[in-house]
Amino acid sequence: MTGRRWTLRGAHTEYTVTVPAHGRWLELVAWGPHGVSDGPSPVAYDGPVPFLTPGDAAPVEYATDADRPFTGADLVVETANGQRRVGFTHTGVRADADGRELAVDFADPVTGLRATVHYRVPAGTDVVQRWVELTNDGTGPLRVVRAGSAGFCVPTPHGALLSHQWGQWAQEFQLSHIELGHGTFTIGSSQGVPGHLHVPWLAVRDAADPAGAAWGMALAWTGSWEISAERDTGGLTRVRAGRHLVDGPLELAAGDRLTLPVVTGAYSPDGLHGLARVWHTHQRLLAGDRLTPRPVLYNSWEATYFAVEAQSQLALARVAAELGVETFVVDDGWFVGRGDDTAGLGDWTPDPAKFPAGFDAFIADVRALGLNFGLWVEPECVNPTSALYAEHPDWVYSVDGRPLTQVRNQYLLDLGRPEVAEFVHSTVDGLLHRYDIDYLKWDFNRPRTEPGRPGGVGPLDLDGAHVANLHRIYERLRHDHPGVLVEACAGGGARTDLAMAARADVFWPSDNTGPLDRLAIQYGFLHANAPHLLSSWVTDSPGLFDPRPRTLAFRFVLAMAGVLGIGADIRAWSPAERAEAAGWIARYKEIRDVVTTGEVHLIGGPDQARCAVQYTSPDERRVVVLAWHTGRLDGAGLLPSRPVRLPLRGLDPTARYRDGERHYSGSHLAAVGLPVQWSPTHDADLIVLHRD
Repeated sequence: MTGRRWTLRGAHTEYTVTVPAHGRWLELVAWGPHGVSDGPSPVAYDGPVPFLTPGDAAPVEYATDADRPFTGADLVVETANGQRRVGFTHTGVRADADGRELAVDFADPVTGLRATVHYRVPAGTDVVQRWVELTNDGTGPLRVVRAGSAGFCVPTPHGALLSHQWGQWAQEFQLSHIELGHGTFTIGSSQGVPGHLHVPWLAVRDAADPAGAAWGMALAWTGSWEISAERDTGGLTRVRAGRHLVDGPLELAAGDRLTLPVVTGAYSPDGLHGLARVWHTHQRLLAGDRLTPRPVLYNSWEATYFAVEAQSQLALARVAAELGVETFVVDDGWFVGRGDDTAGLGDWTPDPAKFPAGFDAFIADVRALGLNFGLWVEPECVNPTSALYAEHPDWVYSVDGRPLTQVRNQYLLDLGRPEVAEFVHSTVDGLLHRYDIDYLKWDFNRPRTEPGRPGGVGPLDLDGAHVANLHRIYERLRHDHPGVLVEACAGGGARTDLAMAARADVFWPSDNTGPLDRLAIQYGFLHANAPHLLSSWVTDSPGLFDPRPRTLAFRFVLAMAGVLGIGADIRAWSPAERAEAAGWIARYKEIRDVVTTGEVHLIGGPDQARCAVQYTSPDERRVVVLAWHTGRLDGAGLLPSRPVRLPLRGLDPTARYRDGERHYSGSHLAAVGLPVQWSPTHDADLIVLHRD
């Protein structure tokens, strides 16, 4: 069976692998457009490897430390007495006739460890999903010291140009690029969540051709993770991705099986922007029949903060309904004991003092306005002053004899414990059964700091257990409450990964809603995520974070780039502001189907003179362009006689497109660009082109 090749075929791409004659590992042959494997491999290495082993230089798909002892392994396993160097032999393969699924088996004759390397190309996409299943068929326990899921090999003969996203709270998804001549670049999280600091996503291009082919990798894991890229002296960049084992080695007893997280690879011949469209297609597939235009929502957080009570919320709801909002979401502060962030978490009962007529009656009043109802929860966390913590102090992560660490005045529940997982599920499920709720905002405002469980014996995979139960709870809730939309939030964008994209309906990318800050955040977000996952609010100016002034129009057009929401204190808006807002909401409803399903092209960027997003409907009959002025608003630098031109992409050059009375050819829109004219009072625009 060695020496065979298998090709997995996507919509426009292929991924070809082989088991060499020695049978010790899988190698990549080629990854790119259809037909790329018909010729010499662009990643094969046939030269001498002094002071290295053949596996250190080969384009190995999944390597143990016996295969790559010097340049980095994906899997490191040791026996009970500490011996390492598991070495595999190819034992079998299963491939489907459509070239979309492949499973290649390996076994270690010394330890009895078996590994199945899995590949799947979802229909209609240009991504390849990869994961590994480990089984201990030996007689003794094994310890998994490094738990990578895959290695991806990319030809970068002129240097590797890496693109990644970094940030912090209120500054997530900052897109950055570095050139890696040689050596290693690593990003990751040890927080038990993907985190604000880095996104589990990486793109690789050859430094000599940044507008050409791009390869991307993204991890479907909602816990601690790591991605590293290393460029060798032969011009190959190898990307390793998988779990970061913050709790120490994983115990694999005799007979146990361990499935490692899925890592997804993507390819586009059209650079980063083409790669973004590949990710969008994949995530829309993950959404399945839930890929529908999202309702326009209002969230009360920035208007009232913790001062939630029925009358003020209803006052907001009345204005929201007049504006055309469809879902009203009550944020933090609705439950007993919650006057600020020091108390209440864990005691998920509506506060009768805040809702004297009853929470049911309050929701009915909201719904009587023609609005759906949504609610904020943070069920994985608990305040130390809560009744839940008083009754179950052992339910939080802790290390025996050590003080607990508070973050945001709260502790983190050990979701890996079955009784805690059942409590969290029953709490949220109970709220959804008890009350007429259409929308759930699930928040998570602190990472895990304590690496232990009270009375815990032996090494525990706390990270893995927490993630597994979180995913199960989401899946159960979606199954039992299919009409409820779920928003994933973690102090902003700290919990965005492909596993959550398959289980949540929308992401909250950042607590920062300042217009120019948010423009950069959303620009980065859309490189890795589809618009249907992007929740964005119109908030008051100057706002909490970004004092640079922008018009109400700018803030609305910005929020229309994904799922439109409002978070301002709309009670204080003037009649003119309310009328303008109602007009924007009505326009959004006319174009949100194109935003949800259209082909996305990013034009310019937030640090450039031109910045826009183009959405082309699947039938190519409508083109929606959202554009923003990124410069000063005092008139400096503006040239009234020369508009900014936005080059549009993917249009039929022979077709004609109209915007009201103005007509353009597709060729003109691509070569010259769509004109937009900025002024101190006109700093954003929504343009809809119709194909004649």
